[in-house]
Amino acid sequence: MEQTTRGAQTPSTGGVDEVARETGAIEVLSPEQCWQLLTSAEVGRLAVAVAGDVDIFPLNFAVDDGAILFRTAEGTKLVEIVMAGRVAFEVDGYEPEHGRAWSVVVKGHAENLEKFDDLYRAQELPLFPWNASPKERFVKLTPARITGRRFTVLRTRAGDEPHL
Repeated sequence: MEQTTRGAQTPSTGGVDEVARETGAIEVLSPEQCWQLLTSAEVGRLAVAVAGDVDIFPLNFAVDDGAILFRTAEGTKLVEIVMAGRVAFEVDGYEPEHGRAWSVVVKGHAENLEKFDDLYRAQELPLFPWNASPKERFVKLTPARITGRRFTVLRTRAGDEPHL
């Protein structure tokens, strides 16, 4: 089985795309491009809808064999995952040197890992809590759908063209 770590530089498709800048074209990313961008990110956001409410949780994660894994503690996030199962996960990034932004969304089923083999495998991943509180539970998100987009940024928040 393939094991992939994250934390590398954001993959780029080359220099500035002037046509995309001028036309506002949005590049629809292939699943392979989406996975490449996911493995380059360290933080994503998990969205869960339970009992008519929606919660979003930032978290660090690892990509492993076509799934997304993260650690959590007992609490709201774990309860909502167990209750709902269906989740969305989003990661985005910005390539300032090329004036490009991207977003990848994964929709699928999340489950608390309980089998020993699954737990041993998850413990081998470079997946550690960022704060001192214990996060003893491992959750696996199995994708049903993965989509992504990349586009050229026209202006920054300050209203300036990106510095390239």
